[in-house]
Amino acid sequence: MYKQVYLKRGKEESLLRFHPWIFSGALHHADEGIEEGEVVRVVDSQGNFIAVGHYQQGSIAVRVLSFSDVAIDAAFWQSRLESALQTRIAIGLADQTDTNAYRLVHGEGDLLPGLIIDIYGQTAVMQAHSIGMHLCRKEIATQLKEVMQQRITSIYYKSETTLPYMEPENGFIIGGSDDNIATENGLRFYVDWLRGQKTGFFVDQRDNRALLERYAKDRRVLNMFCYTGGFSFYAMRGGARLVHSVDSSAKAIELTKRNVELNFPGDKRHEAFCEDAFHFLDESKAYDLIILDPPAFAKHRAALHNALKGYTRLNEKAFERIESGGILFTFSCSQVVTKEHFRNAVFTAAAQARRKVRILHQLHQPADHPINIYHPEGEYLKGLVLYVE
Repeated sequence: MYKQVYLKRGKEESLLRFHPWIFSGALHHADEGIEEGEVVRVVDSQGNFIAVGHYQQGSIAVRVLSFSDVAIDAAFWQSRLESALQTRIAIGLADQTDTNAYRLVHGEGDLLPGLIIDIYGQTAVMQAHSIGMHLCRKEIATQLKEVMQQRITSIYYKSETTLPYMEPENGFIIGGSDDNIATENGLRFYVDWLRGQKTGFFVDQRDNRALLERYAKDRRVLNMFCYTGGFSFYAMRGGARLVHSVDSSAKAIELTKRNVELNFPGDKRHEAFCEDAFHFLDESKAYDLIILDPPAFAKHRAALHNALKGYTRLNEKAFERIESGGILFTFSCSQVVTKEHFRNAVFTAAAQARRKVRILHQLHQPADHPINIYHPEGEYLKGLVLYVE
């Protein structure tokens, strides 16, 4: 029997609407001896069962794993992972020949809060964003291999950056592989799951990169915050006249160069620059197509105001550097920045730059990054494709 945490009177309302987070302020008290990451039962003020989940210190006290009174055991993990796989099969991502890189588990979106699993070829890269998932990593990995069968041979665990207050633990839980080349829409790229950001590549921009390819023909393209160059080699395949990739990380620039060479060996249209984004935009020439895909400017609500100022300033500089008839792909991956916040920041930038701007597309995260309908906070990626006169 799991230890229990008890809610204050009336604090079960969001849980009755199946929201998967329980904030610390909702707790009345808890059984003694509950450790960080432990599975607990959540009951209301009358002792009625509400949910079962991982307990942790911090503002989110419990991440709900189930609203049914079930054991969190091997059968539970297998069921959740099988559901995630079937979803990827249903949306046509798993078992494709021209794409073997996709997200298999997207935290709350797959009813597994605190867990991320990305697939790169025959390697699964697993990240824990909660102590509870970290403690369950080996059991999850065992069930993951069982569910995926021949689809994967190795499982790499990487939580050094997501759980920085713990002893770093990066490495293969199952198998081991030096084959770090994956395929997306027929293009190949190196995945640095050892030292790269996130799980090694941003699979959430797959659909948006494919859209950009349609707009790239004969354009001079600037890919800001390029990371490992995803948008750059899609632009090249789309027939761009030239492509400039910019990132402040020397390691990212090196990987961008390798990825471009992997797909377009000897192609002289591409050039990479290791520079600060704002400085580069101040000094750069004009472009016909610009991509702005910066890291999250706000990771918590206290930073929202400064983040919106940052998005406005960045987009204003892009509007100043884009030619008439140009296309701007601009994004925010900050969870606390809503679609309305972001659109207003870009609107302000356009007005300050005194450019005529039309919205062509409103972009978001792809289907393998599903949003739990009861957890709207899971909608983090938002973007606009703009035509600039």
